Amino acid sequence: MNIFKKLIIIILVSVVSHVHAQYNTGDAELNKSLLTIDADAKLDFGAFKVRLGGSYNVTEKKLDYLSANVGMSAGDIYMSLEVAKITRKNLDEVINVYSSNKDRGWGVIAKELGIKPGSPEFHALKGNAKNKGNKKSKGKKAKGKKGKR
Repeated sequence: MNIFKKLIIIILVSVVSHVHAQYNTGDAELNKSLLTIDADAKLDFGAFKVRLGGSYNVTEKKLDYLSANVGMSAGDIYMSLEVAKITRKNLDEVINVYSSNKDRGWGVIAKELGIKPGSPEFHALKGNAKNKGNKKSKGKKAKGKKGKR
């Protein structure tokens, strides 16, 4: 049943994304990864919060605040945490820039915070989002990296 629900949500998110693009990162692959993160979080937001809390050392209370009070989607929450990590900026600073520029998209937000298109930081942001949005890919890459060391 969970697989069926996930499939339905992914289909709905795909249809909605074609009608109204939710993310404007300047990169179609990154936009797609963020939509996948949204779909996964909609299935189990509690598990999403636990994963992010462990990965980014942020409280579930803060994640709830970002969702309920700031109005961020799961993809936006993920991007804010990842951008804060990559730029070594405080999460609240990233949220302030997000709030001022959310209509202009994550490409503008990232650039405002020092991540230039095509830079190593941008490629890291894109690759990390792809891994978060594609759990099967993440597992395969982890095995490959472990075997090479």
